[in-house]
Amino acid sequence: MPTLAVALRVRFNEKWEWCGMATRITARQKAGEAALGGSGGSIAVLVIHGPNLNLLGEREPEVYGRTRLADIDNELKRLGRELEMKVETFQSNSEGGIVDRIQKARGKCDVLLINPGAYTHTSVAIRDAIVAVSIPVIEVHLSNVYRREPFRHHSTIADIAHGRIMGFGAESYSLALRAARTIAEESRRRSG
Repeated sequence: MPTLAVALRVRFNEKWEWCGMATRITARQKAGEAALGGSGGSIAVLVIHGPNLNLLGEREPEVYGRTRLADIDNELKRLGRELEMKVETFQSNSEGGIVDRIQKARGKCDVLLINPGAYTHTSVAIRDAIVAVSIPVIEVHLSNVYRREPFRHHSTIADIAHGRIMGFGAESYSLALRAARTIAEESRRRSG
């Protein structure tokens, strides 16, 4: 059976506009995609925000900016839809809560984005949880930690992270989400 393509038009500001196209994929096309390593399913990304990130926009705006955590989460979910990714966000001020959420992601998540906050420099427990679940991880920071106090230069997860993105404010998360898509696609191709 051939592919069926449907063009979509919507009425916007008193005019009809073309807004996209839906395509029906045949069983043969789906089998071909699977052979190339694609699952055909959405890429699942878990974003974990560590301690004090719930105060973004209020706490030290000269360092962290004025963007609130809810705004970052909303932007990540919007970008996730654009990139055909399922984005779930989680924030905890508790090291144990973060460890529990990482463990819960085992087998359900393609990539983990994490800003461990102050736990970046101290938490062996978070490091061990990441190693245990075998999920590719991207470490994210709003500020450039190397332009800050020396104790912030050390990360307990830097050597196990696929990569680190920092210093771009709230945009650090969007950059990390785009990188997560590439990591997940490469992983699916290798495991296919």
